[in-house]
Amino acid sequence: MYATARRPESIADLEADGCRTLQLDVNDDASMTAAVRAVEAAHGAVGALVNNAGYGQEGAFEDTSMDEVRRQFETNVFGLVRMCQLVLPKMREQRSGRIVNVSSVGGKVTFPGGAFYHATKHAVEALSDVLRFEVAGFGIKVSIVEPGLIKTAFGDTATASIAASSVYSDFNAAVAKRVEGAYEGLMGRMAAGPESVAKAIEHAVASRRPRTRYRVTAGARVVLTSRKLLPDRAYVLMMRTQFPQPKA
Repeated sequence: MYATARRPESIADLEADGCRTLQLDVNDDASMTAAVRAVEAAHGAVGALVNNAGYGQEGAFEDTSMDEVRRQFETNVFGLVRMCQLVLPKMREQRSGRIVNVSSVGGKVTFPGGAFYHATKHAVEALSDVLRFEVAGFGIKVSIVEPGLIKTAFGDTATASIAASSVYSDFNAAVAKRVEGAYEGLMGRMAAGPESVAKAIEHAVASRRPRTRYRVTAGARVVLTSRKLLPDRAYVLMMRTQFPQPKA
């Protein structure tokens, strides 16, 4: 088993559990290629690929710079696409393989202030569904993991880059407060630890017939069911009770 990170020292503790570590930056093609080639040189092919790199970008649509938008897509989407492309040739040769793409409940449900994060996770959902069809005949299975609230530092990262704005300042402040307080109240009680995501990934990798989707946390199931049942207008009205709507 291999674990990768931009800074290998950040995952050095995994070596004590028998996990090999490699440097890998999903924004650097040479880094991705080198990591895949190292595994293929040792084992012939990557047996299972788990795409877990990603972060949240929060803030008003108009306020978000194009540099931030591009960085969001480079990390959450384009890096995932390239990693799949790199491992697929050898997986096809051995006629087996697993690809697990970590998406989010945010790939199906949107919240104000998260336009570009939601867009990347929508993309992961669509890409994974198409890829699953195209590679099934080669013995390769593709699963999506859709976590809800997971108790990590994700929220801190998501709010760190919210822009200051005279027009959207109240809205952006409310988004930041909402994200930071997401682990409190009812939804917070339905959050889970990262081990719940790890368990879903393990099942997707090891099961003879993995599911196409794994929804993680009770909160994720509640949110997805609610969105499915609510008409668009009713959903917008509900969001207005949670977020101030920007206006002149």
